[in-house]
Amino acid sequence: MEEVHLNSEPLFDDCNEYEFEEDANAIDNGGEVSNAQPKKGHSPPTVGLEFDSFDQAYDFYNMYGKEQGFGIRVSNSWFRSKRKERYRAKLSCSSAGFKKKSEANNPRPETRTGCPAMIVIRLVDSDRWRIVEVQLEHNHEVSPEVKRFYKSHKKMIIAAKKAQPPSEPVARMHIIKLYRPAAIDSGCNGYLSISRGDGINSVDHAKHLELKEGDAHALYNYFCRMKLTNPNFFYLMDIDDDGCLRNVFWADARSRADYAYFSDTVAVDSMCLASKFEIPLISFIGINHHGQSVLLGCGFIGHESVEHFVWIFRAWLRCMLDHPPQVIFTDQSKAFQTAVSEVFPKAHHCFCAWYIMQRVHEKLGGLKGYEVINRQLKRSVFNSLKIAEFETSWAEMIHRHGLGDNKWLHSLYEDRQMWVPVYLKDTFFAGMILVQESESKNAFFDGYVHKHTSFKEFVDKYDLVLHRKHLKEAMAELESRNLNCELKTRCNFEVQLSKVYTKEIFKRFQSEVEGMYSCFNTRQINVNGSIITYIVKERVVNGNEKEVRNYEVLYETSQVDIRCICSLFNYRGYLCRHALNVLNYNGVEEIPRQYILSRWSKDYKRQPLEIPHGSNDLDVHNPAWWHNNLYKCAIPIVEEGARSKDHYKITLHELEELLNKLDLVEDNLSVPTNV
Repeated sequence: MEEVHLNSEPLFDDCNEYEFEEDANAIDNGGEVSNAQPKKGHSPPTVGLEFDSFDQAYDFYNMYGKEQGFGIRVSNSWFRSKRKERYRAKLSCSSAGFKKKSEANNPRPETRTGCPAMIVIRLVDSDRWRIVEVQLEHNHEVSPEVKRFYKSHKKMIIAAKKAQPPSEPVARMHIIKLYRPAAIDSGCNGYLSISRGDGINSVDHAKHLELKEGDAHALYNYFCRMKLTNPNFFYLMDIDDDGCLRNVFWADARSRADYAYFSDTVAVDSMCLASKFEIPLISFIGINHHGQSVLLGCGFIGHESVEHFVWIFRAWLRCMLDHPPQVIFTDQSKAFQTAVSEVFPKAHHCFCAWYIMQRVHEKLGGLKGYEVINRQLKRSVFNSLKIAEFETSWAEMIHRHGLGDNKWLHSLYEDRQMWVPVYLKDTFFAGMILVQESESKNAFFDGYVHKHTSFKEFVDKYDLVLHRKHLKEAMAELESRNLNCELKTRCNFEVQLSKVYTKEIFKRFQSEVEGMYSCFNTRQINVNGSIITYIVKERVVNGNEKEVRNYEVLYETSQVDIRCICSLFNYRGYLCRHALNVLNYNGVEEIPRQYILSRWSKDYKRQPLEIPHGSNDLDVHNPAWWHNNLYKCAIPIVEEGARSKDHYKITLHELEELLNKLDLVEDNLSVPTNV
């Protein structure tokens, strides 16, 4: 999988004495992660292995590559200028980087995939070569079962006739430290093992992306640029046997860092697929602590099928260090449903009600009495406080308008537990669920992508969109930290959360505090031990209709737990006006701590990264995990440093001092050691 580290070298490599072009047919089923488990005959390279010469190190990695099914080449070398002595080298998979663009009339097809698999070796003690960096993971399929001879292997065969096989490397155990990929299972003996059954395998269908002239080059240029400028940038391509691009996924460092904070609820935005746009764009969207949409990765998909959805879901999951979301929203689709159950079996899968309601006119607009049907449909979905209310209202709509044979409505009813709010009250949604018909949803790329936007146009606009979204978040961060919120009541609840929540979330909560004044006649109707049941009446306005509704609120006195039948706390993450009314009725002056979510706090992104519960497979010794954590910790420093000119000077000075300290550490580690 294409995962670029901080020490990435240029993608375009000059040939040298050991660099050979692989045969055009040498890559089988390229573009996906499919790493074979190392054979027992030749151990994989690990940090700390040492060799008597450069050639011996090269032969060792070449032999390993032959057994695993890939060729190698020297992609970079470092020389001491005075003596022209090589002291460092990078040996890469032969599919690393990309070829320079040819001006020939019939250039050879691109066979490289930008593969990150490599080792870096360094000269120590003037006579030994030590492996100092290892990346075992490929972004294309390799298999020891497929017998292919790359040119580096041909060189090995010729050399074998002239010399004895290289001796086994010496392992200096006190310096060996193996950095395993996060996806490694504890039973894999420290090696990455992905079989055809459980890895990100290529899709069998022949469907692929329909690229126009200039599209492929735009994607290629973008990924090359991001590899060089964006640390921890991640992308993965799915290429068929004919070299056609089926699917592609990518995510930058910020998206990967944001996911560590906002992984509770994720939506798969497939509006471009549903609307038949020219670009088959799929975006993974989260909600930040300002209630704004944040991009958690995106990609293009060649066909709307289970296999293609499984591929892109697995690519995204691997990018996020195999940490699945708690809740995932998709469009209503059996293909989505099957793919989610396969890749995210423990996540709560819901259908996005916004997508469904957008299709009402398309599906029912031609029916007699459509306006009445539409109103009753929305009333059933959004006004039902109890399941029995929804069932009764829906059945009445079907019977009254003779809709028993309508297949679309039948499918909605069959899937009701996946999208109707009354069935989803026990799940936290971070404000992503649609619970009122007046609410609207804006796609992340809304206003930047239209029906005929090409791949090239999208890539050209992509950075601009992200820049504006990040600027919007930065402005919200500054406003939340520097501006005092205007109080509209004398309620203690309002004062309490004005000091904690971000500006936007506080405004939403503030509307609930104001809504307390539309509630009246709070009365106790039942007592069961420490649990008291109340009924709170509220004057509700729906369009031109006004009504008084009864809301049932359960209040547990010993733990000060409270729950309203409207379930706004689970839907939005803050208490509703009905619950606030009952707390106030009982003389509670402050909102209990369990109902103040740190997720909405001003300092949320300043909090240290916590390892998710149950994430036993998350490798905290993985450099990718380190990068994500450091990136998250650095964001507040950047935001504070940008507050004023004085802050900027202090921050810049401290960062320079820190870099100097890291350089000293690196110099100390580079001093030859005697063993």
